[in-house]
Amino acid sequence: MTPDSPTSASSGIAPEIVMYTSAICGYCVAAKTFLKSQGLDWREVRIDLDTAERERMVARARRTSVPQIFVGETHVGGYDDMMALHRKGGFLPLIQGAGA
Repeated sequence: MTPDSPTSASSGIAPEIVMYTSAICGYCVAAKTFLKSQGLDWREVRIDLDTAERERMVARARRTSVPQIFVGETHVGGYDDMMALHRKGGFLPLIQGAGA
């Protein structure tokens, strides 16, 4: 990681949000809707279009279902996991770099 990397909490830049998704996935739509409602940007990785990305997701998340959401290098989990973290007050500090 370089000092000006977006995943560096000390740089003051929010870590990148990466969401692994597929075309037919209601929870993926719900997760994107929530992130949009919070004014957040994310990078979407479609695992149904690229088997190498699917393998990478499984290696990173140790899960095969979508969505799988990462904030920087932190695995948040799926939609339900993200919402549970948000209800506990942990998601916004994570995207602000406090929990990375």
